[in-house]
Amino acid sequence: MLTMLLNWVLSALLFIVLTKLPLGIKIDSFGSALFAALVFGILNALVKPVLTILTLPLTIVTLGLFLLVVNAAVFGLAAALVPGFHLRNGFWSALWGSLALTILSSLVQLVFSRKG
Repeated sequence: MLTMLLNWVLSALLFIVLTKLPLGIKIDSFGSALFAALVFGILNALVKPVLTILTLPLTIVTLGLFLLVVNAAVFGLAAALVPGFHLRNGFWSALWGSLALTILSSLVQLVFSRKG
């Protein structure tokens, strides 16, 4: 339970970091970032697998690159559902934001998973 709460807060902090990058992402407050992290996690668990299966032919044809579009769609849907989470450039902000969030969360996971 504590790990899940820590991951949620770290995800919210990463959303705040995204607002500092020139990606066209704006989050009004830390509360909005917490809600965005929660909604994004739920959408990743429920909607993303369905979209991935539905777009499997396109994903195969593009050798997996279409998954970037699926990630951007989920990111954009989270922005549409969360008040205080705005994308200035629509799809492009969602695409770059989802890519940056993936990279940042991978780096954080790498730092915290080191043993020794």
